Amino acid sequence: MMGSTYVKIPKDRIGVLIGPEGKVKEAIEKKLGVKIKVDSKEGDVLISLNPDNDDPSSIFRAKEVVLSIGRGFSPERAFKLLEGEDYCLEIIDLRDILGRSPSEIKRVKGRVIGKGGKMRRNIEELTGTYISVYGHTISIIGDFEQVQTAKEAVMMLIQGSEHGTVNRFLHRKRRELKRRALELWEPSPPSREEDTLT
Repeated sequence: MMGSTYVKIPKDRIGVLIGPEGKVKEAIEKKLGVKIKVDSKEGDVLISLNPDNDDPSSIFRAKEVVLSIGRGFSPERAFKLLEGEDYCLEIIDLRDILGRSPSEIKRVKGRVIGKGGKMRRNIEELTGTYISVYGHTISIIGDFEQVQTAKEAVMMLIQGSEHGTVNRFLHRKRRELKRRALELWEPSPPSREEDTLT
């Protein structure tokens, strides 16, 4: 049975998904061995496996790329999801946390973006992720660990933490990650046999 899945994206993102002369849609199809059919009126996107592609994970990965473009990411950033197994997309739906009050959603989006986009930039730079604030969602692209840290920072802002508190949290997390990365690369001490040889 040939696998397929539906994704719904906002109508104003359909043009970005298709791209100039259909180039973005074509690139996704080519990279992942899938076929994408777009209903521009409804915002429905049908993704199906090419007959010669027997890797069902291609559908899931194509769905993530389409979803991320639908949630405001540029195609270039969305294609980051194809760079490795660890890369993932996290979508935080503010309606699930704050209810459907447009003014409350707008206020919280403003806190996450920060003055002149500074807060969002800080989170991106300190976690190595990409963040899109679009409609009623805040979405994050990065590797699994980076995404978890960025999500934690965003949730702190949603729950009312001060920008300074969140920045300190991010700097601490970054130091931890750097320390862990260094520990991975440090040569292990010589074994007892080697000691006796010197």
